[in-house]
Amino acid sequence: MNTSQMMKTKARVIAMYLPQYHPIPENDAVWGKGFTEWNNVAKARPLFKGHHQPNIPADLGFYDLRLPEVREKQAQLARAAGIEGFMYWHYWMGGGKRLLERPFDEVLSTGKPDYPFCLGWANHSWKTATWSTVNNFQSNKIIVEQTYPGDEDYISHFNYCLKAFNDSRYIRVDGKPFFMLYNAEDIPDRNHFFALWNDLAKQNGLPGIHFVGLTQGYDSSIDKLLSMGYDAVCHGNHWQAEANVKGRYAKKILNVIRHRVDWMANIDKYKYEDIIKYLVTERDEQENVYPCIFPNWDRSPRSGRRAVIYYGSTPELWKKHVEMAVDAVKYKSDEHKIIMLRSWNEWGEGNYIEPDEQWGTAYLDTLKSVIMK
Repeated sequence: MNTSQMMKTKARVIAMYLPQYHPIPENDAVWGKGFTEWNNVAKARPLFKGHHQPNIPADLGFYDLRLPEVREKQAQLARAAGIEGFMYWHYWMGGGKRLLERPFDEVLSTGKPDYPFCLGWANHSWKTATWSTVNNFQSNKIIVEQTYPGDEDYISHFNYCLKAFNDSRYIRVDGKPFFMLYNAEDIPDRNHFFALWNDLAKQNGLPGIHFVGLTQGYDSSIDKLLSMGYDAVCHGNHWQAEANVKGRYAKKILNVIRHRVDWMANIDKYKYEDIIKYLVTERDEQENVYPCIFPNWDRSPRSGRRAVIYYGSTPELWKKHVEMAVDAVKYKSDEHKIIMLRSWNEWGEGNYIEPDEQWGTAYLDTLKSVIMK
């Protein structure tokens, strides 16, 4: 961990980072040559009164992550805001197949930016619905399937990650490299996978791996993941927050309607000021539960009317949300005062903190005002 950063902040804020903003052959083949997330972001339009779209990047522009100067500027902005480091989403699809690997590979090989990082395994299949609208009249097709071939692949995966784990910039918890899993329940042999990687880590001079499972559902998911052997849980409970605002049964009924008759359904929208009342709970006070903070949530650039949309987010409301998360971790040991920021740059989901034309650096400035000692 970055000790100097810890001394200056009330919490260890780690920002989820999407390495998507550059063309890859898999996307070119489906969406057309040169496709990136920016295609969806620029085309987004407001769907109801009070819905702000499109959200246009300011200081960094419509950047290309193949450019090292972009990555350097991102690190400068994040460091200035008190963010400890980036958690790069890492796509290992099985059989050695990777996606979107270039930005992080260059960060690792060049040593730049000199800014802390860790990895999160985005262990989900690459589908057409990942990046664009899919409705009743379009089938959701798998572009690259997530597979778990077994030990040989697990070992190859570990050996790739080992280069990162051994980097002095890598973020650690209790001396162990921090490693998150997106679909935390999907690995068919979790206990074996954890044991194998911990054994390999010790063989290579590490005390083990700090495995973190991401939950996006209800508080009950925390106990489920911890019982599966995870060291900690990232508590991204926006589903529960939405159910609390709308009513759990009303939310379930709406989901059924929206999946069956997409074009007839009402947009699933929530005021940000209502949602933030429920995003941080008492469970986030547990030593092995890491609260998740959301600047906003709006997947309409990707999903159109099928998106879940939070609207009305402002720097003032964002400040209240961050303060609740900081308050939840204040009695934990310094090592475990972790807050996951979702996200640094998920523009297609509306959860980003990079400067935009509407607010400039206000969200970064607000974060700094809350977390810096």
